[in-house]
Amino acid sequence: MRKNKIIALCIVLLSVLAIGVVVWVQQPEEIKIYVEEIADDIIYKDIKKEYGIVVDSFDIQEKRIRRNYNLARLLSETGLKRSIVNKATIASEDVFDIRHIKAGNYYNLYYTKDSARVLKYFVYKHSMTEYLKITLGEHPVCEIGEKEVTSKRTQSSGIISSSLWNTMVENNINPIMSIRLSEIYAWTVDFFGLDKGDKFKVIYDLEYVDSVPIGIGEIHAVSFTHKGQELYAFEFEQNGTKSFFDDKGKSLRRQFLKAPLRFSRISSKFSRSRMHPILKIRRPHSGVDYAAPRGTPIHAIGDGVVLKKGYTKGAGYYIKIKHNSVYTSGYNHLSRYPKGIKVGQRVNQGQVIGYVGSTGYATGPHLDFRVWKNGHAIDPLKIKAPPVEPILQKNYSDFASIKEKYLEELRKIKT
Repeated sequence: MRKNKIIALCIVLLSVLAIGVVVWVQQPEEIKIYVEEIADDIIYKDIKKEYGIVVDSFDIQEKRIRRNYNLARLLSETGLKRSIVNKATIASEDVFDIRHIKAGNYYNLYYTKDSARVLKYFVYKHSMTEYLKITLGEHPVCEIGEKEVTSKRTQSSGIISSSLWNTMVENNINPIMSIRLSEIYAWTVDFFGLDKGDKFKVIYDLEYVDSVPIGIGEIHAVSFTHKGQELYAFEFEQNGTKSFFDDKGKSLRRQFLKAPLRFSRISSKFSRSRMHPILKIRRPHSGVDYAAPRGTPIHAIGDGVVLKKGYTKGAGYYIKIKHNSVYTSGYNHLSRYPKGIKVGQRVNQGQVIGYVGSTGYATGPHLDFRVWKNGHAIDPLKIKAPPVEPILQKNYSDFASIKEKYLEELRKIKT
């Protein structure tokens, strides 16, 4: 009996010992795996990259490009061998037009941290998003990269104190927002005639690169109160085109006439460098010439107010019409005006505002027609105008859903 007890006790001790051995053998491996996983995680988190380069591995110099500098000169000044400079310049031409390197832009040089201090990478920052990266060596490799742009839904508001631009600055809003709003409300609000106390609320996307805001993305909804009237604008895509509509589903745009003449042909188009037919020198032609018989009626392309009217040596008799706070149109080389046309007068779309002539610098009867957007001349034939039709019945349910969503958000924004 006693012998059996001793045997049983030995079995128990051996079992405990065996379990202990197994635990002892396995535990270090488990701990090792766990530690390795943590270590890998720490290493992964600590790696910082820019332009695909591990920055901790290099001494980085950021420099600014001076006037009259090209890629070859920038690389030569780093001390690279001429053969490498030549190869890098030639290789870059396959991916980037090096003539577009701009004075004032920045570039980075990446040197190894050892005593040899070898230049491994050159990165030219063409814009906030686009860059040229050259991996240096006996056979340089060039590539164009683009930084990821992220968007964050943002809400802003303000009360007009002086100008819309100043109000944006005062409220820490990108002042470009003033231009975007003026384009949205071009046909309903005169932004040169804002009243103190007018206010706005806007829901939009703010775009970021490397956590740095770079500009305004899409604008989704706006409430603009002008002279006590609250005017809404909601972005909606219809028939593949995004445009803005009011709370009733009506388009905020008005359509221009396609041309200011009923019967004509285009004799000269918009050009940055055209040989002038009289002066015989190359100069920009900021309009479109319509050849037409003398006396052909000229029509205002849209509703507006006569801004200027008169005579100059180059334009001859001319008239200029301000359509809204964004668009202005001009008509040159007129032979005469209809009765009653004067500065400050309101004219309607299609109304006759002059007649074709050849006054000023003109070789024959024609109309020199021009359009300005925010003060800058644009090609009248390339005016981008979204459709002016209202929300279609088949789309109204979707539009109403989006409108209600943004109306609720706009009401919660404080000004």
